[in-house]
Amino acid sequence: MAHPSQLGFQDAASPLMEELLHFHDHALMIVILISTMVLYIIAAMVTAKLTDKLVLDSQEIEIIWTVLPAVILILIALPSVRILYLMDEINDPHLTIKALGHQWYWSYEYTDYEDLGFDSYMIPTQDLTPGQFRLLEADHRMVIPVESPIRVLITAEDVLHSWAVPSLGVKVDAVPGRLNQATFIVSRPGVYFGQCSEICGANHSFMPIVVEAVPLEHFENWSSLMIEDA
Repeated sequence: MAHPSQLGFQDAASPLMEELLHFHDHALMIVILISTMVLYIIAAMVTAKLTDKLVLDSQEIEIIWTVLPAVILILIALPSVRILYLMDEINDPHLTIKALGHQWYWSYEYTDYEDLGFDSYMIPTQDLTPGQFRLLEADHRMVIPVESPIRVLITAEDVLHSWAVPSLGVKVDAVPGRLNQATFIVSRPGVYFGQCSEICGANHSFMPIVVEAVPLEHFENWSSLMIEDA
């Protein structure tokens, strides 16, 4: 969950998001080291400590500034490629949900159940109860079991949308006529908020995504009640 004046990422609630945070820290440290070195060289040149008018070329320096950037790019690329493969990995999902983007709400269909589906609209500000979050609450949450592989099939009915939940490390475009997918495992019970992340019209900022992860027993009770009420 995000907090006021927060500078960093939201707390990771899935193994994928934990990997993304580790990669961010890894890449950031490399950037800091490069920036520090470049600033030192600039400062040294300004103070004439690294200036030599008699040097016309240097084979050693040319080798260093050719090899060193290549090594740095490899150090960034290898963990990045690993995470890309993790994001596309499908590990026998226990539950498949189809998320359909509309102007301006989401609808969800639990494809493993015969009659389990609903639309999810933002709760207007005037209808919020104490403790609820403005522009983030939805009248129906996407409920999933915790610690289970979940696959979400994502598409759109009208224009481009994007299904994004930062705490889970998921952001997938919803494209009309195309079925994209994301797989993830929620590590702990909780409510995780997201929003459409692709400008889709006048009410783009009013189509929140709310994922509620609960123990398997609670999920089974919830799904039974939803099917009975359908």
